[in-house]
Amino acid sequence: MTAFNINNIQFDYNSKVIISYLLLSLIAWFLNTISHGKTNKLLFSSYRSSPLNPLSYVRLFTHSIGHENWDHFVGNFLYILLVGPMIEEKYGSINLLIMLLITSLVIAIFNLVFTKYMILGASGNVYMLIVLSSFSNITDGKIPLTVLLILVFYVISEVKKKLITNKKDKSYHDGHLLGALCGIVFGIFFLNHNNFLYIINLLH
Repeated sequence: MTAFNINNIQFDYNSKVIISYLLLSLIAWFLNTISHGKTNKLLFSSYRSSPLNPLSYVRLFTHSIGHENWDHFVGNFLYILLVGPMIEEKYGSINLLIMLLITSLVIAIFNLVFTKYMILGASGNVYMLIVLSSFSNITDGKIPLTVLLILVFYVISEVKKKLITNKKDKSYHDGHLLGALCGIVFGIFFLNHNNFLYIINLLH
């Protein structure tokens, strides 16, 4: 942990990835505010663009740190700050960072292939973290009923919203469902393996 003092009060940088994620998103929100939306369009959202533009590939990941406004930002990070530190402590900072990047990439690629809309925001990662947090209670092969209830409630809620919202909002609900799916995949993976080094070793 990294600690710092302000007026003799010690603060712990107790969750490196989560706090860094918040700070990057806060900077992105500030830049977008002062640029009147230009930086979100340029850097912090994902949409169909020329494959010859290097920023098209950067945006596959950075869309998850962009937000439309302050309420959008706060709404996502209230959940991330609530659940994220527990996930980071259990699975480790490197593993969490990889999971956030993979989830962002999966959502962006799905959006590019199946929709024509611009997406941004951390909500897909929020759903991934919430679903993954339920797996942390699985021990000795026993699946707590809360795990199943969380999955059922989230899936039903998102499918219902997807059916009644307009086409543009449907892409956001697709992102939520994909985030939840990533959380399930990661949860199952970590029931059998300690970290992503297993996959890296297989590639060698």
